[in-house]
Amino acid sequence: MIMLLEKLFKIRELGSNVRTELIAGLTTFVTMVYIVFVNPPMLAEAGIDQGAAFAATCIAAAIGCFIMGFWANYPLALAPGMGLNAFFTYGVVLGMGHTWQAALGAVFFSGCLFLLLSLFKVREWIINAIPLVLKQAIATGIGAFLALIALKNAGIVVANPATLVQLGDITQAGPLLAIFSFFFIAALLYRDIKSGVLLSILVVTLIALALGLVQYQGLIAPPPSLAPTFLQLDFAAALELSMLSVIFAFLFVDLFDTSGTLVAVSQKAGIADAQGKIPRLGRALSADSAATIAGATLGTSTTTSYIESVAGVSVGGRTGLTAVVVGCCFLMMLFFAPLAAMVPAYATAGAILYVAVLMLQNLKLIDWDDMTEAVPVCTVLLMTPLTFSIAHGISLGFIAYTAMKLLCGKRQDISISVWILTLLFILKFALL
Repeated sequence: MIMLLEKLFKIRELGSNVRTELIAGLTTFVTMVYIVFVNPPMLAEAGIDQGAAFAATCIAAAIGCFIMGFWANYPLALAPGMGLNAFFTYGVVLGMGHTWQAALGAVFFSGCLFLLLSLFKVREWIINAIPLVLKQAIATGIGAFLALIALKNAGIVVANPATLVQLGDITQAGPLLAIFSFFFIAALLYRDIKSGVLLSILVVTLIALALGLVQYQGLIAPPPSLAPTFLQLDFAAALELSMLSVIFAFLFVDLFDTSGTLVAVSQKAGIADAQGKIPRLGRALSADSAATIAGATLGTSTTTSYIESVAGVSVGGRTGLTAVVVGCCFLMMLFFAPLAAMVPAYATAGAILYVAVLMLQNLKLIDWDDMTEAVPVCTVLLMTPLTFSIAHGISLGFIAYTAMKLLCGKRQDISISVWILTLLFILKFALL
């Protein structure tokens, strides 16, 4: 068995061993398994059956990990991504009024486009053509969007007809536990306890159980049925003109998120060569896009590469066996649906807030003395949460970037691709 694994994953050649790869896989899984508690209730708000969403989350993650492990031989784990699931529910379905079936269709088509871009090597051209400041702005905008969602779900921020929003009653158990969860996660991860997010979710859920805020539903049960969501995509609705910007937003965010994660993991693992080039890049990108397509057919939002994979790499993971171990763990999670169903929204709010903090760290990379960069960043940062739409935030950011560069005499900084995208976004607002 060990010889077979050595042959499949070239473990010794890449400077590892089977035991280390197994430990690395378990480490990565523990750091990212929180998604099975966060994703299903978020998708349920869009009208998707929560049990089916749980099963789809686990299976899509497993498929992505298996493709990444066996095909690309990377220690990179995948699962439905944070940020994109929020855009799916709050932006596309609740915000724009589309059905969840149409939204799944949009995810499917974005995955197909991503696959084509990867196969024909167009991805490099797109990434190089988009200004770095806009890539950083998108990450910060999504971070602010996630923060607003977490605060809203926890009851820390509530609606007010006069001022739009206001502070909720933070003396109630839910908001207090959400606040505790956030600080608990931050403290654990500061001490390099890599399972801090999962531990926080479980601790807050146990406290809620002890206080009688949630009811015990058991731990293990047969996996929920996928029937409510399997192949329920509405392709016709997904191809309507109003959905084109949605498809692009799914594609755009996944494209840069995956690329950034690949760079970070490959550098940490020492996989990149002396010039910084990543071997088997096409296979890794194809694995990500194929996982998105598979996840959409199962009934979940975009499946993407997880930066938490660095946790496994940091303990020695170097091959695809690490990813395969993560995939097996996600399949085993299928039998823990009752545990996931018991987790209240305020128990996951801290995790979402912490992810927001990580994404907002991109603000330190911005040149705030250059108004042609500061203004587009602020546009995306403010408009993404305030319009409750990642797509609107990206669109307005491109328009602001082009306008500032043009008005400040820096027309040479505007690439042809940015001109094209800006004009398309202007047409979108003018015609839709």
